[in-house]
Amino acid sequence: MATGESALNYPFMSAPRKRPKTPTHGRHDGTEHKPVGLRRIKVGTREISTEGITRPIFQDLYHYFMTVSWPQLFGTFAAFFLGFDLLFGFLYHLMPGSIANLNPPGFAGAFFFSVETLATVGYGDMHPQTLYGHVVAMIEIFIGLMSLALITGIMFARFSRPRARFLFTKNVVVRPIDGKLTLVIRAANLRQNVVQDASAKLRMLRDEITRENFRIRRVIDLPLLRSQHPMFVLGWTIMHVIDESSPLISETAESLKNTGASFVLSVSGTDETTGQQLMSRAEYSHSDVRWNAAFRDFLEESEDGTLRLDYGKFNDIVPLANSETVNPT
Repeated sequence: MATGESALNYPFMSAPRKRPKTPTHGRHDGTEHKPVGLRRIKVGTREISTEGITRPIFQDLYHYFMTVSWPQLFGTFAAFFLGFDLLFGFLYHLMPGSIANLNPPGFAGAFFFSVETLATVGYGDMHPQTLYGHVVAMIEIFIGLMSLALITGIMFARFSRPRARFLFTKNVVVRPIDGKLTLVIRAANLRQNVVQDASAKLRMLRDEITRENFRIRRVIDLPLLRSQHPMFVLGWTIMHVIDESSPLISETAESLKNTGASFVLSVSGTDETTGQQLMSRAEYSHSDVRWNAAFRDFLEESEDGTLRLDYGKFNDIVPLANSETVNPT
């Protein structure tokens, strides 16, 4: 059984229910020190506040453009575009007479000429007529061409980024299968194309206290009954058998709650259509585990022998009969 632990393994670290207030650090002159880089990060169902790390956006622009929302992305592009237009419009306005046929006169005309130049439109009406105007226009055209190339690359990268359309059940069930207690999760491929050599990994995270009274968040691998799928097309029932070798052999609903246990399921594979590597994960807390229950069968067979999958029943759970139940407490 492979395990991993780290006292700094946040966001999987389980904090105490109540924590004392962090003392306010003051400067030598007695003034209050404001937190640096305060951020709120949401991972799964947990929201974490971090501070002390600044965000050098201009040193990591590619990651910023790949992670922001589409409205923020277009808003950032628009801000850069208007900013450069205003800057070069001001430069044209500094030297009156550098632009021929300026219309409307004044700064407004210089601004609109800057817009045409930065976009390399060149309507032909307004044009530079002095050496100063030509030099400024040349610099602006160069920046416009570079900006167009960068924006094109970022847009292509965002559209071509592989996205796994995997569906996971909202809950985890624990039930007997072949006489053995089994933890079960269902997954489905929403695209319904072939995902080759799909693999799944299931891990449990829980709080533990060492002999030295050191609190850690331990990561424990849960071996799966079948961790590989040659052709993941429709559905996949992922199972972990709770036997003598399982880390869950002595766990109950109450013990999972007391240790703040959670489960992370990772599924990856190769899209046969595009050849891209697809990855997706699902996270479950201890409250998502349903004991003595089973997923409703969503596979039906019609009278003519055609198989029918009703994904509307994908998350449905039904309780087991008394003869099939186990004692989770």
